[in-house]
Amino acid sequence: MSDDRTLDELLRIAARASAAIARVYATDFAVEYKAAHDPVTIADREANGIICEELAKSFPGVPVVAEESDPSTYARWRESDAVFFVDPLDGTRDFVKKNGEFAVMIGLAEGGRAKLGAIHAPATGRRFGGGVNVPTFELTASGTKKPLRVSSTAELSEARLVLSRSRPSEELVRIANDLGVKSVAPLGSAGIKALAVATAAAEIYSHLGQAGWRWDACGPEAIVIGAGGRTSDARGDAIDYRAESLENKSGIVMSNGFLHDDMIKAIDNAIRAIVEKAGSS
Repeated sequence: MSDDRTLDELLRIAARASAAIARVYATDFAVEYKAAHDPVTIADREANGIICEELAKSFPGVPVVAEESDPSTYARWRESDAVFFVDPLDGTRDFVKKNGEFAVMIGLAEGGRAKLGAIHAPATGRRFGGGVNVPTFELTASGTKKPLRVSSTAELSEARLVLSRSRPSEELVRIANDLGVKSVAPLGSAGIKALAVATAAAEIYSHLGQAGWRWDACGPEAIVIGAGGRTSDARGDAIDYRAESLENKSGIVMSNGFLHDDMIKAIDNAIRAIVEKAGSS
């Protein structure tokens, strides 16, 4: 199957999951907790089931690493060249708050690198796809693929940075202020923040420290790349989707490309300063 046809199928599957999520969103749903500050709802689980079932039908034999699946279902995923990473409802905290900032995310990695991504925002119905060899687009209601491109802003004084709404970082805000960026805004869902970069609504999305899991990164990364942007962890290294751990332990930076190196350098300088201060105290 070609990359274009694969992406069309991922968008179809994401739309099915999104419809299920939207139905739950309109109700007075219950909220459970997998751990402290880690909510889960029936919408997460229903969407997870839909996506995994549909991917198995359309792409038999390709492992599916999904947030709400039992790890035993993808136990040998690192042995496969191609792997799907699925966050059936990214931004569950925002789903619970009913602020609209959540998304269905499906990513395909090949050879340890993000290749294709599909993101569907249930609250708005907006659909996005793209990847390494497929320029990023928004799929309109009429079925037209509207091309998307990151901004061409190359001056930090004009840069807009988005960061986590549910896990804000004071250190990241200080870094942004030191860089002299134009604005800093919180957003829910890694996918929604990545889309801000891909649609030129922002120049940088960053998170320091533990930045979720591989299913929080794969689809969004592919879409940012397809829009002409750059992605890495907060050290500037490529994200390895074959790594033993599924955690994004070293943070994340997604940008329009022009400001990526400046952001990585600023993060490195801030970390060095913290270490030096700790050593001298």
